Amino acid sequence: MTNEVQAAQQELIEEFGLFEDWMDRYQYLIDLGRRLPEFPEALRTEENRIRGCQSQVWFVAEKKEGRLEFRAISDAAIVSGLIALLLRLYSGRYPQDILDTPPDFVKALQLESHLSPTRSNGLSSMLNAIRGFATEALRAA
Repeated sequence: MTNEVQAAQQELIEEFGLFEDWMDRYQYLIDLGRRLPEFPEALRTEENRIRGCQSQVWFVAEKKEGRLEFRAISDAAIVSGLIALLLRLYSGRYPQDILDTPPDFVKALQLESHLSPTRSNGLSSMLNAIRGFATEALRAA
């Protein structure tokens, strides 16, 4: 049976398949990043900053009714787009589903070969943070 994260990931892969080339995909990522919800200044703290990202990235998780809600923002356009993808895949999901679903979209979308090494590291750092939040949420349950 497919969980919500797997279903969202499959949808995302199909959506990106509609774009002919990487310039269009980059533009789409940037557009997604521009639509991120407002991120309160009060949450832009060292404690919420993701290490391993070249640009500034702030990431917070909150558990609501057994699900994890994520909020995040970056000062870089492409990274904001990556955040938008991650929020779409993982926000509002059950911690166990997050941990049970490998991030296959990274390979399927060829992100590692189209992102700079520093952006790839940043994406890995954000994925690790999401998995960390999910692990912590399960431990606390």
